[in-house]
Amino acid sequence: MLVFLVRHAHSDPGDPDDLRPLSARGRDEARALAERLARHPTPPRFVLSSPLLRATETAEAIAEAGSAELQIDETLAPGTTLERLADAVAGAGGPVAAVCHQPDCSEIALELTGNDPGFPPGGVAELSMDV
Repeated sequence: MLVFLVRHAHSDPGDPDDLRPLSARGRDEARALAERLARHPTPPRFVLSSPLLRATETAEAIAEAGSAELQIDETLAPGTTLERLADAVAGAGGPVAAVCHQPDCSEIALELTGNDPGFPPGGVAELSMDV
């Protein structure tokens, strides 16, 4: 299955961590990323997101741009693993964008591909997963 592993866009520091929204820069990044994914030859049909606000705001932009179904998934919160991601995307039945956090994105990509593509805020890696 095609999985777009996405790190949420830029947010400003603050407390509580789970309620930090995207910054103005992050909103611009999320829109640009969403438009890019919507133009992909096989755009995501489903968007899964960590429940943290900065991730859900990024995911909402992706879902809206591509008319994709959005689902919040607690297992994608910070600390997620390749196994949890695989379980989360298993029932999707089509290309999925999964919006997560660092260092989880790098660790998952490294485990799947042997390479860490680097994940700046708003970064994405296109992965093939057997689920």
